[in-house]
Amino acid sequence: MVRDIRDGPREGYWERLREMMGPSGLLTYWYLGRAFNQLEDPDTMRLRRDMRNVAGGIMAAPLAIAAPETGGWRDREVVPAPVAYGLHILDAAHDVETVRVTRTTVRRGRKMGFSRSEIVDADNHQRTIAITTGIGITLGDAPPGFVPVDLPPDLPDTDDLPPLPVVFGATCEADGWRLPRLNPRHASTSASLHIGPIHVVFEAAAMEAAAKAAGTEELQVEGWDVHFVAPGTVGPFLVLVDALAGHDQRVACRLTLVDEGRGDNVVAAGAATFRVR
Repeated sequence: MVRDIRDGPREGYWERLREMMGPSGLLTYWYLGRAFNQLEDPDTMRLRRDMRNVAGGIMAAPLAIAAPETGGWRDREVVPAPVAYGLHILDAAHDVETVRVTRTTVRRGRKMGFSRSEIVDADNHQRTIAITTGIGITLGDAPPGFVPVDLPPDLPDTDDLPPLPVVFGATCEADGWRLPRLNPRHASTSASLHIGPIHVVFEAAAMEAAAKAAGTEELQVEGWDVHFVAPGTVGPFLVLVDALAGHDQRVACRLTLVDEGRGDNVVAAGAATFRVR
């Protein structure tokens, strides 16, 4: 059952967080191996082959999960919710094994915050892989007594790793890419669709549409923008996408995610740009 972390006694808040973020809860951070809700910064994440495109370059969704933007707020302080996210990839990171994420709070107001991150090669901090920007809001304060969540397992990097959309339960059907009904593996602490599944299914749909428009799968994503319009609370969730081929070997995609269980209410809208390799 999907639960809102705010439902229940305050003295059980942190135990509920650990359950929600643990191995039987939210899939996003555990599966991708990103350390989360720790006391130390910066974060790191190893790049596996299931995080790369057919040409061996980095995909957008893993970087967006490695460096999520919630306006500078953390789970240890509040119940955060993203509003807008931007990712700009400078380096396809073909030979990078691990990335390091340094986050900066630009400004935090009473309810809304602005933040940004720099993603670099963990073995060479002078090599910038990508930069991010974001806007987030707080849905309420967390109680005192934060306890770090256990580190995720180190999943072996092997050739038989399934594609990320398969792991997240996304399916490609006649009318488009779709996520299943909301469940604890996909739910955020506010009982709505988490950013991880959104980024993953958006990229699956965008890569397919861009490849058709360009006539090749040899593409590298460079720009990635997502607006989180409304909570996804029911599902299934369908991606609507269209692609536009431009000049200079570039393709752009426009994406919309709708909650079919709530009358096709728009959950997220985004845009992606790709360059033909």
